Amino acid sequence: MALSAVVMKADGSVKRAELDYVKSFFTAQFGNQFTREHLQVLKHFLDNGQIPISDICNDIRNRISVDGRIQMVHYLFQVAKADGHVDDSEMKIIEQLANKLGIPAMEFESVKNMFYRSADSDYKILGIEASASDEDVKRAYRKMAIAFHPDKVAQMGEEYQKGAKEKFQQIQDAYENIKKKRGIK
Repeated sequence: MALSAVVMKADGSVKRAELDYVKSFFTAQFGNQFTREHLQVLKHFLDNGQIPISDICNDIRNRISVDGRIQMVHYLFQVAKADGHVDDSEMKIIEQLANKLGIPAMEFESVKNMFYRSADSDYKILGIEASASDEDVKRAYRKMAIAFHPDKVAQMGEEYQKGAKEKFQQIQDAYENIKKKRGIK
């Protein structure tokens, strides 16, 4: 809830779409266990000027695998994009959170480019440069497909699995886009 609040506040105003997304995510993730009390915790963090981000991120690093933390960053980007786009201030705060969560830079760039597109986004999603050889493109795709296959988070909740499927699909789409541009068979 705290990290959700940090992202929601990043652009200076909490949008209804962001709040609705957080509610729907946690309801889908935890069902009836997600209660009004959880919303009160979110409200507390939204109203509170000081959120102990470093302490919270350290705790998460100690409790959740890197794959789970990457999915958390994916979720934070979804919160930011709930209002239609990811603002620069939201992107910067998510990058800071990812650093504090111990997300490798390449993994962060890959997730970021799913929400914050540039001309090289397909390459960045695969964690390579546009100058990479065709063989490097294939190798990077295979590596990312194995690393981010949805089966890796099968033990996690439905929303994490949904996020993993989306990420896996974007990896596949990026690879297909590159293959099409380059004429790779």
